[in-house]
Amino acid sequence: MTAVEAATGFGLPELSPVLLVSSLILIVCVAAVRLATTSGLPTLLLYLAIGLAVGNQGLGIDFTSEQMAQVLGYSALVLILVEGGLTTRWESIRPSVGPALSLATVGVLVSVGAVAVALHQVLGTDWRVSLLIGAILASTDAAAVFSVLRVVPLPRRISGVLEAESGFNDAPVVLLVTALSMQIAHPAEADPWWVLGLHAGVELAGGAVIGLAVGWLGGRLMRLLAQGTSGLFSIGIVSLGVLAFATASVAHTSGFIACYLAALVLGNMDLPHRQSVSGFAEALGWLAQIGLFVMLGMLANPSGFIDQVPRAIIAGLVLLLLGRPLSVLVSLAPFGFRWQELTFLSWAGLRGAVPVVLATVPMTTRAPHTGWIFDLVFMLVVIFTLVQAPLLPWMARALKVTEPSRATGVLVESVPLEQMGAEMLEVLVTPGSKLAGTEVYELRLPRRANVSLVVRGEDTFVPDAHTRLWTGDQLLVVTPGTARARTEERLEAVSRHGRLAGWRRDV
Repeated sequence: MTAVEAATGFGLPELSPVLLVSSLILIVCVAAVRLATTSGLPTLLLYLAIGLAVGNQGLGIDFTSEQMAQVLGYSALVLILVEGGLTTRWESIRPSVGPALSLATVGVLVSVGAVAVALHQVLGTDWRVSLLIGAILASTDAAAVFSVLRVVPLPRRISGVLEAESGFNDAPVVLLVTALSMQIAHPAEADPWWVLGLHAGVELAGGAVIGLAVGWLGGRLMRLLAQGTSGLFSIGIVSLGVLAFATASVAHTSGFIACYLAALVLGNMDLPHRQSVSGFAEALGWLAQIGLFVMLGMLANPSGFIDQVPRAIIAGLVLLLLGRPLSVLVSLAPFGFRWQELTFLSWAGLRGAVPVVLATVPMTTRAPHTGWIFDLVFMLVVIFTLVQAPLLPWMARALKVTEPSRATGVLVESVPLEQMGAEMLEVLVTPGSKLAGTEVYELRLPRRANVSLVVRGEDTFVPDAHTRLWTGDQLLVVTPGTARARTEERLEAVSRHGRLAGWRRDV
């Protein structure tokens, strides 16, 4: 027996059963994506259910370590943030960075305060515990939103806010939850609030600087090393995002903001093998999400859920009807959003894995009388995802915040396209889009951008200049990478205003 086997009780005989169970869970989780797509529910609920099914009170897999759950949860969040940064186009979120930063800072503080006051007044919860719960619930999950809205195209302004907010708000929320947990666990050693605020600001600023530096310098270095295979190059790019997190954490700054910004810089540099990098990062992101949600389901103890349902419903209603709307209204007031957009953004603040992971922090810091918070947060996420998620597509249409047609990127492994600096877009002609009835030449796309293929029902054909587009058509548009933004803008303009878009001032 080796020293490792003696210390952990895990050796070669245990390897095969672990691989068997793990691979079966992964296959079931992959199959669950189809069920989530047809049902309109986020995949997180299905993955949590799978974790509950195989956990202590299901098939009996023993997993009760909050410390291990927190370590693995943080590791998964790093990969999810890196994937989010690498696959986010700066052009799509640039107009939304200001509103998203406001939501991730001012909005978080408003939400925490509103939830804490309501919980203290309604449930009589201690002030510090109320603030801790408010902080744990402050982080939103764009993956949960977009898993529901795959078939509902949102305007760039709204989708950009949701996407950027979820990338930015994890870092300040993690700092806030950690500080509040330490204050409850060790009140005699707690720093004044102004000191904590100063430390948080310094950590966020330092993490941002480190993330931008690692992304820019790492991208230039990887460009020199790009002669390797696309697989190795993809590993190197993702490793730079992880390096940013580790460097910032060692420097006692925010690793989460560092890894997201580093990945955002890398994803928007003119680097080779971009399609391979995006595909690899997306696969890692899915693997991290599956592992994270299943692990949290295994950690949960269903026997404690029933007692926390009333608290979870009250806390969720406070968050849904007071905390989130108030944070959206206050933080986005200077940016000129319409009331319909503010209403949708308030409802679209779905909670996902981050609050459940953060609910383990009070347990690992040994904060007294906070063990019930994990069960409360777990039940709140499940209940209110079931309530909010199915209504999101309906609300988007009812509030008229949908985009008639949006161009989305298509990941294609194609060396000739990459060597030409070209990209491929997929465009769906949705009901209400004025692309329907327009002939291809009337699109007036930028130079060298062309509609290369039309999929109409079961037919596929190469269009000519006078091919008329129909509702339901799927178009594949090949465009130079430098003209992608202008191509998307032109397609959206025609979709909204028709063939005369750009000819008249009012369109």
